[in-house]
Amino acid sequence: MKKISSPFVVVFVILHSSFVIFSSFAQNSPYVLTPNLQQAYTEVFKLKMNAVRQLLAKEKSKNLGSAFGLYIENYADMVTLLVSDNKQLYDQMAVNQDTRLELLADFPSDSPYQRFFQAEIRLQWAFVKLKFGKEVSASWDIIKAYRLLDENAKKYPDFIPTYKSLGLLHVLIGSTPQNYQWVAKLLGLKGNIPQGLREIQTVVQKEPLLDSEAKLIEILLQSYVLKYTEKQNTELLQLIHSQPDNLLLHFFGTTISMKDGRGEQALQILNQRPVGVAYFAFPFLEYLKGEILLQKGQYSEAKSQLQQFLSQYKGQNFLKDTYLKLFLSHWLVNEDAVAKTYLNKILAVGATYVEADKAAQKFAESFTKGTISAQQKVLMKARLSFDGGYLTEAMNVLKPFDENSFPNPNNKAEFQYRLGRIFQRQNQLDSSIEHYERAIVLSHTQSLYFGATSALQLGYIYQTKSQKAKAIGYFKQALNYPKHEYKNSVDNKARAALTLMGVE
Repeated sequence: MKKISSPFVVVFVILHSSFVIFSSFAQNSPYVLTPNLQQAYTEVFKLKMNAVRQLLAKEKSKNLGSAFGLYIENYADMVTLLVSDNKQLYDQMAVNQDTRLELLADFPSDSPYQRFFQAEIRLQWAFVKLKFGKEVSASWDIIKAYRLLDENAKKYPDFIPTYKSLGLLHVLIGSTPQNYQWVAKLLGLKGNIPQGLREIQTVVQKEPLLDSEAKLIEILLQSYVLKYTEKQNTELLQLIHSQPDNLLLHFFGTTISMKDGRGEQALQILNQRPVGVAYFAFPFLEYLKGEILLQKGQYSEAKSQLQQFLSQYKGQNFLKDTYLKLFLSHWLVNEDAVAKTYLNKILAVGATYVEADKAAQKFAESFTKGTISAQQKVLMKARLSFDGGYLTEAMNVLKPFDENSFPNPNNKAEFQYRLGRIFQRQNQLDSSIEHYERAIVLSHTQSLYFGATSALQLGYIYQTKSQKAKAIGYFKQALNYPKHEYKNSVDNKARAALTLMGVE
């Protein structure tokens, strides 16, 4: 099975938080959601972890055999590990998966909840394992979870909770690049994006207790796999405003906004997040704020936030990228000597599981080899401004230059790509096409990611223009680029677009 890139690990944190009270079960059934457990679920979803642990302890003193209790415990473990990114803690807690699955195996099997909980616990640990580089074990958990959910849907077709996670998997498997599809089929995994979206919509429409989670799943899939629109953005803001004390929702609101180039919206959501000792420590939020400030060109403020993140964070991911951002905060204001002190940090610390760290590692290696010149400061400033949605600032950075201003072929390609992105975001599509096509030509011999991402964006543009054949051609071209820093995310998006267009 393919490696799921870091954005999907983020997606999965939120997707498995659904409970329904079954009044038809006897009160001693392990599938009853008691008031304590219902409150614990509410608190874990908000990242109020101390309250969760207290409520679970209170429930255990009364009821030792609760499937819901096992599930909430597992959800709490998942959140703790994904937010903290603490490898030592992962090693201590990893045994909990088998313990809980063994307990669930002894519960009555004539309820759809048994397979549902078994699948959810496997999925949760799969996402944790991916975070810590345990890809093979994670892949098998995903396969087993899919089979459990698929069997549940066949045995209990009217059991709506199944379709929350099954729909998610149908979309993700359906967006798997073509060269991995044979593996999915061999393992009995069937992907179908339209079906998956319909299944998630079924949960939204028919299960009131799950509609918020299902809506968020849909928004996350649109953002990371499909195509994010104003409709999804409005739904996202409504969801956040409906739960002002939900820290996890504010986190996702921030990351989705940043991914779509809405820096000011992301900053507002981040500044309005709930704070206090009741909430689980979440230093990654300082990293996100530092990134937005860097995009705004507020370098001193960005450095302060990033250093604050490093002082609190105990994990292994995003360290390389953080030191790259610290490097940039000096390099872009011509403090080159100070900036270079961070290069060895990039090469020495952390892991390369997430795309941001892979890109940081490649940048540091290239800089050390002397293949990154001072001219690239212009391109980096434009990139950061664009990523934050500061389009006027991005264009102003590039205006004094043309392609011939950059002797390096890589820089020529990036210059054309950056212009294409700015014009596209400004809805000047014909201008953006010209620059994307030139970026593809310049990237061809060197397999630069600008070619792949330009092809992907051209596919979207021709979709907008209702020129299906051209759109298909460019999406296929995006898939054909060999390994590059953003291959996972580009391939997922291109494959998803083709699937929705009816192309196998």
